[in-house]
Amino acid sequence: MRTLPDYLRPGMKLVIVGCNPGDRSARVGHYYAGRGNEFWPLLYESGVMPELLEHRDDKRMIEFGIGLTDLVKRPTRGEEELQREEFAEGRIVLSQKLEQFAPQVIAFNGKGTFENFAQRACKLGPQKDRLYGAQVFVLPSTSAKNAVGHGTKLRYFRQLAAVLAKLPA
Repeated sequence: MRTLPDYLRPGMKLVIVGCNPGDRSARVGHYYAGRGNEFWPLLYESGVMPELLEHRDDKRMIEFGIGLTDLVKRPTRGEEELQREEFAEGRIVLSQKLEQFAPQVIAFNGKGTFENFAQRACKLGPQKDRLYGAQVFVLPSTSAKNAVGHGTKLRYFRQLAAVLAKLPA
């Protein structure tokens, strides 16, 4: 099964957790490569990233102290294709990665991603509870399938940028 590698290293300021790779992303070997996915423009427009990258540049995120991983590593056309067992295994594996790499902030790309991980409902934005010492932030999914408009997505990405700006250097 072709999937995406994790881009993680110890002490990152931010790790972004996606639900699972989309078929197109897995095929081309880069995160958020789906047509219409707003991930890369939102990172730049919001100020999370100082320069505009595209999916082919995904491994460069580490240069900016930002990691990328997924809750489940199996690619699908949509998260509805994933099985309950895959989420259960993904929770264990992701927990181990987050504990090992200890980022300052963990951002979940999509409410469903966080809810499948935490097994509880949430609201978008910063969460009250920390995870392995990290602040937790839930972003609206950047998938083209998410009906939430660009302006709303951008507002949450800007909130994340503000959280990151307050971190010690």
